[in-house]
Amino acid sequence: MSLFRSTAVVGSATLLSRLLGFVRDVVFANTLGAGAGSDAFFVAFKVPNFFRRLFAEGAFAQAFVPVLSACRTQQSHAEVRALVAASSGTLGLVLLLLTLLALLAADSMVLLFAPGWAFSDGEKAALTADLLQITFPYLLFISLTALVAGVLNSYGRFALPALAPVWLNLALIGAALWFTPYSDPPVVALAWAVFAAGLLQLLFLLPGLAQLKLLTWPRWGWHDTGVRRILRLMVPGLFGSSVAQINLLLDTVLASLLVSGSVSWLYYADRLVEFPLGVFGIALGTVILPKLSQRHAQSDPAAFSATLDWALRWVLLIATPATLALALLAEPLLTTLFQYGAFTADDVTMAALSLVAYAFGLPAFMLIKVLAPGYYARQDTRTPVKIGIIAMVANMGLNGVIVLPLWYFEVRGAHAGLALATAASAFLNAALLWRGLRRQAVYHPEPGWGRLLAQLLLANSGLLLLLLLARGSDSAWLAAELLTRLGWLAALVVAGIGLYLLLLRLVGVELRQLRQLR
Repeated sequence: MSLFRSTAVVGSATLLSRLLGFVRDVVFANTLGAGAGSDAFFVAFKVPNFFRRLFAEGAFAQAFVPVLSACRTQQSHAEVRALVAASSGTLGLVLLLLTLLALLAADSMVLLFAPGWAFSDGEKAALTADLLQITFPYLLFISLTALVAGVLNSYGRFALPALAPVWLNLALIGAALWFTPYSDPPVVALAWAVFAAGLLQLLFLLPGLAQLKLLTWPRWGWHDTGVRRILRLMVPGLFGSSVAQINLLLDTVLASLLVSGSVSWLYYADRLVEFPLGVFGIALGTVILPKLSQRHAQSDPAAFSATLDWALRWVLLIATPATLALALLAEPLLTTLFQYGAFTADDVTMAALSLVAYAFGLPAFMLIKVLAPGYYARQDTRTPVKIGIIAMVANMGLNGVIVLPLWYFEVRGAHAGLALATAASAFLNAALLWRGLRRQAVYHPEPGWGRLLAQLLLANSGLLLLLLLARGSDSAWLAAELLTRLGWLAALVVAGIGLYLLLLRLVGVELRQLRQLR
């Protein structure tokens, strides 16, 4: 299967999951709004998700897939099977111990991740700790799910891993609709849904592992050569591969010091940015990592560079119009999707401020997803760590410069400064990753970049004009009924996509040629 088709498979499955995620968030906004209960649940859900992306989708996946690809290329099936058994047993036991520790230290974790509540709102802090004791075991299940997904991806089986998150959305939607009325407080039902969803996703992928004849009992493999190699790559990668998540978590910590609702406003804005990031950026990163690892194992630097170049072109083709759409349609999008029930017009305004700021960083978020595999595929985790530290320090400094003065003078909308600092530090991260690949002579841009950038400028200028003329006033969106909002939004999306594709064609961009890796 070609890289484009593989990316399309992952993107399509991710699209389904993201659409269900929007349904989930509409249900959340309608039933929970943006108050103390939703703030507590989002933090209790974000903590295991942070560790998930740190261990599972972050450091572990970036270390495991290259080692597994090398094992597949150079060793027998029996040795691959032994590596899977040793990796799953070692990862599972380590995360089980971490889960038990987190359950005993839930109050301390709330103090770490939401210190503002610990000192100013003891009731919210206590609720968050209770929810965290239910949601944290999700980390164990979803990390093992990520291991199985890494194996399937290495064998070109992308569809099942991309569909697995659907179970999380279905579980949360079902809990919000049918079980929250019987829970006190209602968010407890959502916490148990998170727990169940982790187990469901793992069970969903195991048949795919069995088809590859790699379903085996986990075993402790601390001294296994492959496991030791994975662990050595993981240690620096624990930080370097998850800088964006650490930055978002810092936003949550600082948001807990701001007015009530800030965490929820940032959450809903982040969810909209995650849509194009997940469907396209993460899909590209997921597909090219096994391919880059294979090219490195085969000692084919020309194909390695060409794969990176192909992915970078598609990032800019997708990220630039998505950024314009999210920034210019921030309030219409939030109004159409969430402004019902407990989610007020003021919540829309506040969430839109952070959405515009996050949208500014979308190209950088997507570039990181493509550039970082250029290091991990070569089993280089140290360089992204150094770059990650620089980006982290920059993010903290920008938070101090932008957010703290707004917080001190009690300016409403200070939470948007958190999103802006995260976006700016992401650009720094992406720029340093790109420069490193160029300096190491790993990536050599293919001909035609100047022409492509000029073409994108022209096409996006036309899209910008359309959105400015057609979006209408925010007050009109707020006053409209649900079906009217949906009709307007659907018309804007269809017209925007159609115009962008037409303009690309008129300025000479041949998408059919870009589908094929040179």
